[in-house]
Amino acid sequence: MAYQCPLCHLPLQQHAQQWRCEQNHQFDRAKEGYVNLLPVQHKRSKQPGDSPEMMQARRDFLDAGYYQPLQQRVCALLDEVLPASAQAVLDIGCGEGYYTAALAAQLKQTRALTVYGLDVAKVAVRYAAKRYRQASFCVASSHRLPFEDTCLDAIIRIYAPCNAQELARTVKPGGYVLTVAPGPRHLYQLKAAVYEDAQLHPEQDEQFPGFTRLCQQTLAYPMTLTGEAALQLLQMTPFAWRAGEEARRLLGEGLACETDFVIRLHQRQPVA
Repeated sequence: MAYQCPLCHLPLQQHAQQWRCEQNHQFDRAKEGYVNLLPVQHKRSKQPGDSPEMMQARRDFLDAGYYQPLQQRVCALLDEVLPASAQAVLDIGCGEGYYTAALAAQLKQTRALTVYGLDVAKVAVRYAAKRYRQASFCVASSHRLPFEDTCLDAIIRIYAPCNAQELARTVKPGGYVLTVAPGPRHLYQLKAAVYEDAQLHPEQDEQFPGFTRLCQQTLAYPMTLTGEAALQLLQMTPFAWRAGEEARRLLGEGLACETDFVIRLHQRQPVA
């Protein structure tokens, strides 16, 4: 098993409904099936990550299929490059499991592997684990991955923050990191409904030490959102903190909006 103790970094072994290391640090398996590997001293707030309202808005929006083209593109790209011998894939910032479950469904058709979902928000992981039994979920920080060295064949990071050193530590030589970031015009019309001087999203050419970028793709398409979906999308974004009553009223009438995703695939270089 790939989990390691977040306190002493020794491997964790499952014993009935607990994960335990040789130092006898114990982590209970919740009834929904996930394990909480976020020690209280590693939390930055009492309830880190998305609130229950944000999680529910994201689930409803994604269930409506608006981001299904992105889901399918990510799954297809990783399925194309991942070898048949792959054993472990991690979705960082998995939220309620929309992408994690799709990855598990596609990648496990021809591979005997485990797909992990990780998020700092306990409420999101609880819902994900309860709904998607084909993946393994944990509550943990993306900056302190509770996984053993060089145990992961691939990491997927869709918008989530991460620690580049942790990527290099946990991904096998020859393994992959697939990232999705917003392109310049991503959700521009939503932003314009909230801000008077809406700006294009700044482009960031992100590099990871120890990795070689294999490819970069863009995915852009229009969305016609109902008022309900537009408000759900707003709730998923940082723009929600700045949206006043008038902006919410206008969005409640519906929205024609652009997506603009930048997808990058990186490969871990051999360790010198």
